[in-house]
Amino acid sequence: MRLTPQAVDAVGEILLSLSYLPTAERLTVVVAKCKNLIWTNEKNTADPFVKVYLLQDGRKISKKKTSTKRDDTNPIFNEAMIFSVPSAELSLRVTVAEATDDGRGENLGHVIIGPEASGMGITHWNQMLATLRKPVSMWHPIRRI
Repeated sequence: MRLTPQAVDAVGEILLSLSYLPTAERLTVVVAKCKNLIWTNEKNTADPFVKVYLLQDGRKISKKKTSTKRDDTNPIFNEAMIFSVPSAELSLRVTVAEATDDGRGENLGHVIIGPEASGMGITHWNQMLATLRKPVSMWHPIRRI
């Protein structure tokens, strides 16, 4: 069995739901859950959380994060984040991190979703824009940073 480059790069998967309300210029991102997370330094367990960045031309313009789940490689978050989005010319970077003792967090990997993304990231974005006001859920491989 040959591993695809995607499988080698992936450090788990994340289930995200996106919905866009154009009249209110509101993007809702629901971080549902992660599965099969692979920790840094081959640890067996860690305390994961998720950071969602709103990007415009590659610059971070907004950031929100989930709560931290203790000792969980398949954490369930079910946390909604609402961003004010004046146009669809923005992208999302969803980063999965593990909490550290100093409180800073160590990034595990990320997913890019939006017009500049490729693969699942652009597919999810386009499906969200095609079904405005309805949440669209999709699993994304989390890529090493």
